[in-house]
Amino acid sequence: MNKLRFFLSILGFLVAGSLFSQRTLNPIQENNGFNTIQNDTLRNTGEITVKLSGKTKYTDYKIFSHERDTTYIDTTLTIQKDYKFNYLRTDNFELLAFHNQGQTFTNLGYNFSNLNFLPDIGFTAKQFSYLDIDEIKYYEVPTPTTEITYRTGLQQGQVLDAIFTVNFSPRLNVSLSYKGIRSLGAYRRSLASHGNFRGAFHYRTEENQYEIRGHITSQDFFNEESGGLPQDEIDKFESNDDNYTTRARLDVNLDDAENDFEGRRVYFDHSYKLLSSKDSINKKDFSNLKVGHVFTTETKEYSFTQPTSTTTIFGDENSAGASNNLAKNTITNNELNLEFNSKYVLGKFKAKINITNYSYGYDTILNTNSNISKVKLEGSAISVGADWNAKIKNFHLNATGNLSPGSGRLSGTFLQGEALYKKDSLFAVKGSLLISSKSPNFNTLLHQSKYDDYNWQNDNFTSVNTRDLGFSFSSKWLNAALNFTNIDNYTYFGEDNKPHQFDSQITYLKVKANKEIKYWKLALDNTVMYQNVSSGSSVFRVPELVTRNTLYYQDYWFKGKPMLVNIGATFNYFTKYKMNAYNPLLAEFTLQDTQEIGFPSVDVFFNAQVRRTRLYFKIENVTSSFTSKNYYSAPNYPYRDFTIRFGLVWNWFI
Repeated sequence: MNKLRFFLSILGFLVAGSLFSQRTLNPIQENNGFNTIQNDTLRNTGEITVKLSGKTKYTDYKIFSHERDTTYIDTTLTIQKDYKFNYLRTDNFELLAFHNQGQTFTNLGYNFSNLNFLPDIGFTAKQFSYLDIDEIKYYEVPTPTTEITYRTGLQQGQVLDAIFTVNFSPRLNVSLSYKGIRSLGAYRRSLASHGNFRGAFHYRTEENQYEIRGHITSQDFFNEESGGLPQDEIDKFESNDDNYTTRARLDVNLDDAENDFEGRRVYFDHSYKLLSSKDSINKKDFSNLKVGHVFTTETKEYSFTQPTSTTTIFGDENSAGASNNLAKNTITNNELNLEFNSKYVLGKFKAKINITNYSYGYDTILNTNSNISKVKLEGSAISVGADWNAKIKNFHLNATGNLSPGSGRLSGTFLQGEALYKKDSLFAVKGSLLISSKSPNFNTLLHQSKYDDYNWQNDNFTSVNTRDLGFSFSSKWLNAALNFTNIDNYTYFGEDNKPHQFDSQITYLKVKANKEIKYWKLALDNTVMYQNVSSGSSVFRVPELVTRNTLYYQDYWFKGKPMLVNIGATFNYFTKYKMNAYNPLLAEFTLQDTQEIGFPSVDVFFNAQVRRTRLYFKIENVTSSFTSKNYYSAPNYPYRDFTIRFGLVWNWFI
């Protein structure tokens, strides 16, 4: 709550300041072109022009990704917007949510294209809503711009995501964002209370000689943990007994357990143009040479707290009486780079060197029965690498690589490349390759707890080697993607709740396709994913088939077309498989061999757009009231029942 008050205070200050810093612009017209936004993503060349006179257009309201791709603020209503209207604000087709917003997700599919070069702290079940460096957006807008997203919670609570951005000058932008959730949940001990604060800026001098961008984040994720339902309560849940339709009447395994994950990050990236050569016709850079520096420091902390011991769930306890049981990881990285950019020769080539320091561990021994010999893992490393981006007619080529020599925990290799061929707006074909070798997450190497079975120090774990080959095709007729992945030394948590490394190779195939069929004012949007694990299925488990089919009606209502409506139903289904179990102490998913889970669900929705406001009304799992109760997000954790959601997304352009 204190972070929310701080955010609102800063927001008020910036709104007041923006009224004096912005030049007067004509009001944005209702038919300014927002409804004709294209899906194209443009590579930013660094030459940015802000329109400071005349009527503004939607293309003046820019969003820049970490990779400097450019999109535009989009206030349209589409079926894809419905898929993204959730707590994560992304299409979660490959995720299965737990019953309450703000809880974790079960992976129905895996994506290896976003691997990081450095190992992470772990506790992965807490990090689905954690915003990494490449998920922070930067803006450039001709007028102060605000977006508010609201969604109701479960029982008591709500989700609010507020974004405010302003250009104090054509070359200086500042944005503030805060996403908060507090939702009680339908079952006991299911409270979720999260906060994501982000502040970002970017600045460039005239002629773009010096550029700097950066952000700070403060993120915290608190959850009460129930441990799921015991077996006798599962029988009551599945029996359709009217006495237990109020789910809070069901007992849970844990009465006073909770876990908390927090992260703080400071990031900035700046560069200075040493040399440049301008095109004589359009006066833009033909080529340039830049020197740059990127600084990142990030701290992540995780704690599990349970005042009353539960030996039947977690085993014997021998507490050392430590007042602080935090697992803390801090990584600081300094990158120095030299970039040569030639539009007509090599494209953009960047050579870089990174100096990285890390510290992971605890303040003291937490268990008197532990054999752990050290409480911290610390070290440093130097790595070298390069990036290359080029465009040759209709081909776009991108590659990045890093090499950290030595035998430490930060040693490894990382190589990622892609080739994209785009034929106007007709179709695009992309091939990608990823080769990665890096240490497993730190919590698999060292973990402490007052419970005896949750203490380990794995000095003999070796690097996880991942190779991913991908192809994708996108067009107005069909979108499809194929990924073939091999993993050596795959690290997982077994049925004993301890980390292990698989001594054979994982071979994983994922094929995903999407096709929308339209007739009159009706549309049928179909997404199907097929998966096969030909080697290593005993430890790497996914459903063979996942599908989402949405039938909807879309049309303008009332005279003058003031409202666009979107009405329909979405059918979701995944085949049965031995889904991983959730362990709240570890905040990880573990293997289990006792239960197969797979079920269909149907959501009904009514969405509407009125000017720049999108309204969302949804009934989730609408068939649950008259079908068998066989739906679970993980073993012992029931999926949500019949639930009504309401929310909106509202944009202001001052």
